[in-house]
Amino acid sequence: MFVTVNNTEIFAATGGQKFDPAKPNLIFLHGAAMDHTAWALQSRYFAHHGYNVFALDLPGHGKSGGDIPASIDDMADWVVAFMDAAGLENAALTGHSMGSLTALSLAGRYPDRVTKLVMIGTAFPMVVGEFFLNKAKENDPAAFQMMIDWSHARPSHMGASEVPGLWMIGNALRTVENSGDGTLFKGLSMCNDYKGGFEAAEALTCPVLFILGDNDMMTMPRAAQKLIAAIEGSTTVMLNDCGHMQMIEKADEVRASMKSFL
Repeated sequence: MFVTVNNTEIFAATGGQKFDPAKPNLIFLHGAAMDHTAWALQSRYFAHHGYNVFALDLPGHGKSGGDIPASIDDMADWVVAFMDAAGLENAALTGHSMGSLTALSLAGRYPDRVTKLVMIGTAFPMVVGEFFLNKAKENDPAAFQMMIDWSHARPSHMGASEVPGLWMIGNALRTVENSGDGTLFKGLSMCNDYKGGFEAAEALTCPVLFILGDNDMMTMPRAAQKLIAAIEGSTTVMLNDCGHMQMIEKADEVRASMKSFL
């Protein structure tokens, strides 16, 4: 479906189901230079199991128009604008990497709009190495290759996909390559520059689930521990033999963890 947000057409995958105001809402937020397809298995499952699903193409990504916001807080404000345009009073948020920080910012600053929060492949601070950032700024293909290499654990490089017919490395690499000049750099810069994580954590009023990969080289599990400690009562699921693309590498476990939590 397409929704007009701030005079811009925005795409959201709904899992093939029509909106039902009697159902709870679930929004998926992808990471830097990715799009709604990252959530293919989870979004379709929940759309057919009691939720209104909106797997967004964030502005400037995928099928959505508009410019990429300048900061994580601006991206969170944009998601609120999407909710207003779609007529959603509140929703559960699931975010990956850049999307996890966006969800955190939104839940902390607009607590009445968020019922539950799932943060996947997250860290705070989400520090990005200078070499990687510079390569992304140059739109150097090496930046795309580094991101995909670091985002997948070794079994994923060997083709051990839980989704029949899916080539995880190739699919992710093409998505990032096709994202457009500057898209990866802008996303990485937003993550690197975001400073409000602990303030948002202190303001949370909803239940929180963390889903991490034990071999995540992009957002290493140890880099999430201070944020986890700052959110009293949060739940953490650690996925074994899993990198940064948790919802693709361990699709079934992510889905099961979300189902139990939601």
